[in-house]
Amino acid sequence: MILEKEVLENHKRYSERKKLYQSHGFDIDKERKFVLDKAEPLFGDILEVGTGKGHFALILAKEGYRFTSVDVSEEEQNIARLNLRYFRLEDSVDFSIENAEHLSFENKSFDIIFSINTIHHLMSPLKVMDEFARIISFEGKIIISDFTNEGFEILDKIHAADGRIHEKANITLYDIKEYLRVKGFMVDQYESKFQEILTAYRPVV
Repeated sequence: MILEKEVLENHKRYSERKKLYQSHGFDIDKERKFVLDKAEPLFGDILEVGTGKGHFALILAKEGYRFTSVDVSEEEQNIARLNLRYFRLEDSVDFSIENAEHLSFENKSFDIIFSINTIHHLMSPLKVMDEFARIISFEGKIIISDFTNEGFEILDKIHAADGRIHEKANITLYDIKEYLRVKGFMVDQYESKFQEILTAYRPVV
């Protein structure tokens, strides 16, 4: 099947962006795979909150997982959809436009929740954590990752070169970790050079 022009053009932009990050020492695929490795084993119904341009969605789909991915931005999610379509993996993902502060899903409807490099964009991240706690199953896991200081420095440089400012909230993953602990979760923490990861789960009683 010949891929349509829009898919090819989108993939070209996607590849160029990956190369730009790579030129700063940041391997997007390697960092996303690091997050996935720390999240395993995965099971049950999987939700990704914050599709973005689909970097993590693509990793999940390539690993053979089927999952739901939500984002507040239809424009960003369309880029992700085109990326998945290029690799003929679009059917692996159920895309939906959602506000993470008020998710439409029923209580305890997911076993795994991912939120990758999204927390620093959120206006009310603790409200989002309340939603995660509501929709995660009793035996489920919440995996939250965001950039380290070195990762944010690279983002700032890339955005500055584009004439933009990469805005981020003041809340940190440490704040998220403590909040989840108060809500009764155990939280493990991992770190690479560019990514911090929290995996939260309820203790077995």
